[in-house]
Amino acid sequence: MGRTVGIGHQDFGKLRMKNNFYVDKTGFIKEWWESDDEVTLITRPRRFGKTLNMSMVEQFFSYNYAGKAAPFEGLFIWEDKKYRDLQGTYPVIALSFSDIKEPTYEGARKKICKIIQLMFNRFRFLLEGELLSEKEKSDFHRISADMEDYMASLSLKMLSEYMYRYYGKNVIILLDEYDTPMQEAYMHGYWTEMAEFTRSLFNSSFKTNPYLERAIMTGITRVSKESIFSDLNNLKVVTTTSLKYGDCFGFTEKEVFDALDEFGLIDKKCSVKDWYDGFTFGNISDIYNPWSIINYLDTGRFDTYWANTSSNNLVGKLIRESAPGLKQIFEELLCGRTLTTELDEQIVYDQLGEDEQAIWSLLLAGGYLKIKSYKLPADECGTWNPSYILELTNFEVRVMFQKMVLGWFRRSIANYNGFIQMLLQDNLKLMNIYMNRMTSEIFSYFDTGKRPSSSEPERFYHGFVLGLIVELSDRYVITSNRESGFGRYDVMLEPKEPKDDAIIMEFKVQEPEDEKELSDTVNSALRQIREKDYAATLKAKGIPKAHVRSYGFAFCGKQVLIGAGHYVRDVEIADEIQETDISSDEMAIHMFIENGQEFGASRAEILQKMMKKFDLTQKTAEQKISKYWKD
Repeated sequence: MGRTVGIGHQDFGKLRMKNNFYVDKTGFIKEWWESDDEVTLITRPRRFGKTLNMSMVEQFFSYNYAGKAAPFEGLFIWEDKKYRDLQGTYPVIALSFSDIKEPTYEGARKKICKIIQLMFNRFRFLLEGELLSEKEKSDFHRISADMEDYMASLSLKMLSEYMYRYYGKNVIILLDEYDTPMQEAYMHGYWTEMAEFTRSLFNSSFKTNPYLERAIMTGITRVSKESIFSDLNNLKVVTTTSLKYGDCFGFTEKEVFDALDEFGLIDKKCSVKDWYDGFTFGNISDIYNPWSIINYLDTGRFDTYWANTSSNNLVGKLIRESAPGLKQIFEELLCGRTLTTELDEQIVYDQLGEDEQAIWSLLLAGGYLKIKSYKLPADECGTWNPSYILELTNFEVRVMFQKMVLGWFRRSIANYNGFIQMLLQDNLKLMNIYMNRMTSEIFSYFDTGKRPSSSEPERFYHGFVLGLIVELSDRYVITSNRESGFGRYDVMLEPKEPKDDAIIMEFKVQEPEDEKELSDTVNSALRQIREKDYAATLKAKGIPKAHVRSYGFAFCGKQVLIGAGHYVRDVEIADEIQETDISSDEMAIHMFIENGQEFGASRAEILQKMMKKFDLTQKTAEQKISKYWKD
């Protein structure tokens, strides 16, 4: 029987004293201390043990825990007398910005100031006696949620000095989740103000603070130096690609397999690896998501535990509102393929909506993507530009994104599901009804604010394609913007079973100068499918024309018209004749005759079918056949 699995513990001492399940990460203390870096910024995905490790560091070094070494006994760090003597010998300031999730700058600023005030309250004993002057005591009392900016920026520096006087030692500052306010500021539109406020606070606390011994900041992302770290030239940045601390956050494969063995689940190791492995930190691969592992040990059931701990709002917003090109790349990732790109791990939040590379960097830092491999090619000038091959991290992440994409259509889920069912049934009338209901309800959900979907409908329909990939991936191999025949089709659904039809979709935005009606745009889309022979790839794989369906989607703002021009089985004649559902115009008749002839139908068979389909007299039908029949 394994140890008790306590979910959500972030206090190192409580976790250890209850003998809850714990993987020894005290090696981090030694590695960090011996690195002798003054200020260390460590980025790791959420729920990867950052907060627990910060609690561990605080309780190891802080005077407040002197003589309280029991939680460290039996762990790696306690084997070395040098470190046993070091425990409880430093003043420590430990605070977290994890709760700064306010919709306004004023609210976020006030909450940061309140957190600092609560920190000061823990050290009110400094006000006793004559350690501080009357002016300094007055300043101490001025630390509040409503303090002025200059007081807020100097607050941690002031407290460091006061603690130095009391303890006779410089302080260690630990700041957990430093970038949470940055993410919220980006999401809610107050990035500039928050960056200025934070830059001033960090400069005073970590750069011009003579009473600082060392500091650690943790977060998910590496915010760009120009944004908030421009003055910190003493900052050691450790990201997911850095070699330092590779096994200090998250569980190694050996640690996971040992845990599975302890809990009698070792026979599930292959499934556990598929679900929760995939992270790489530095040169250490096969790092597992600790939050999901702990929950799995507790329940014995596979689920998206890590993904369910957060709303993933920022990631969802960036992908949903992204340009068509980025959505197409994400389509590839969702289908199990890879992305090759250069990366800059410094996140410039106020450029996320414009810089595609920044989005991939954010997804990598957040744990949604992993590095499969990388190259160091030199360009023509001899400059080395690392190129990374990225893919979705593991099955849990893939499931999370599938749920996220389907969530985009939740507010119109009945129409979305209706469209999918009518597409499978080839019911063109109801496809049009459901699609137009859907676009009227959720079209603007894909807006960026700067570029509304009504002017760039591609933002919507590539989100729609992602939905198809999620919804129909069990029945179809879905690809988009690939070469086939003499061009690049928009979307192709290749069936996995012979009983299903293949489907080609072409999306077009109406050009009012050239196309007076939406039906003209539909005809143009279908003509393009035919003339560029987009079905060539399907033909090469042995899929007959009778099992290839083609649809043209025409957009004008939120209005959509879908037309079809494809081959179906004809039970009345042995051969197969193309039917088209767009209109009774000359092009449709031409296509009907040409394809009937191609499939080997006789003139008489085509004549009878054409009279019925287009409601033509026999004389008119004979004239059309004579016009378009090829000898």
